[in-house]
Amino acid sequence: MRSVGGKGETTCAIFNDNSIKDENFLEDINNILNTGEVPNIFNPEEKDEVCQMVQAPAKEEGRCENNTPKEYFAYFVERAKQNLHICMAFSPIGEVLRNRIRNFPSLVNCTTIDWFSEWPKDALESVA
Repeated sequence: MRSVGGKGETTCAIFNDNSIKDENFLEDINNILNTGEVPNIFNPEEKDEVCQMVQAPAKEEGRCENNTPKEYFAYFVERAKQNLHICMAFSPIGEVLRNRIRNFPSLVNCTTIDWFSEWPKDALESVA
C-alpha cells in the first residue's frame, strides 16, 4: 500500500487458489476492491508517515488545500486505488469459489470476470 499509494508506483498483485492460505486474507482483498483500503492497517504513527509521503505530490496536483491529515490520507487511498491492480485466478470447479463469492461479494461486484473454458486436446497439442 505504501508503494502504490505513497510512492505512486503501479503494481499488479496476482492471486490464485493456492496462494490463499487463510480465508481471512480474502477479507482484506474484498476491502481493497470495495473501498481501496484495509481498515486499521496503519496505526496512528504509520498513518502520519503515509500522509507525509503524499504531501509533495498532493501539492503539485493542487490537492489537499486545507492541509489536514484526513485530506492527505484520502489522497493516499485514491492513489492506491489508481495504482494497485489485483488479478485473481480462481477455479470455478467445486464449492470453493461459490462460498468465497457469497462471503466476499466484492470479488464479483468490483471486478471484471473473464471466464476461460477448457481447451480441446488437439488445440493444446498444437500450441505445445
